[in-house]
Amino acid sequence: MNRAWSLLRLASPQLPIGAYSYSQGLESAIEQGIVHDTQSAKVWISDQLVLNISYFEAPLLFRILTAIANHKWEELTQWEAEYKASRETAELYGESQQLGFSLTQLMKQLPELNKELDQKILNVKDPSFFFAWSVAAYAWSLSPEDGLAAWLWSWLENQLIVLMKTLPLGQQASQNLLSQLLPVLDQAYHQAMTYTDDELANGTWGLAIASMNHEIQYSRLFRS
Repeated sequence: MNRAWSLLRLASPQLPIGAYSYSQGLESAIEQGIVHDTQSAKVWISDQLVLNISYFEAPLLFRILTAIANHKWEELTQWEAEYKASRETAELYGESQQLGFSLTQLMKQLPELNKELDQKILNVKDPSFFFAWSVAAYAWSLSPEDGLAAWLWSWLENQLIVLMKTLPLGQQASQNLLSQLLPVLDQAYHQAMTYTDDELANGTWGLAIASMNHEIQYSRLFRS
């Protein structure tokens, strides 16, 4: 079977787990005027990719993907705990847990999940989104590299959807911005697979503040 089908399936925002309902602080940044046009949106998203995702979230996901692919369950438990501890706000933590639960429930109903993985999933309490994503990537015969690429694409596409709904940003402007951001996405993808454990860093105060502000935002379209 062509692996592109699984790759597209995993990366699609239409995967029925509700990921499209989260903005990860971007709606709050728009409300505060930090993001107000295409250029400021490019800066916000680029900073997220270069200063946050490539240094921490993407390398962490790559480790979880690799641990599941190699059946290293102790390493999986370690990185799963690390990821959960890194969710600085109630919204970011809630997002990870809700998406993790939804994707895990989905995978349990699909024929691709083998008995070994099924038992491991049942033994994991409150699986995170990264854990469930990695299970899906493995069950659908995707490499850790492909699983990481799918998540990065899904993240970026969702950010553009947020801009289109809240800024608002038109279709053509969104595609133009995507063209500008793809090199940054590619940079984050390659960097994420090169960092050692000691080089991982998660100090994104701006994102955490935006997320906390969003928790008390009067009017909003997204859940985070």
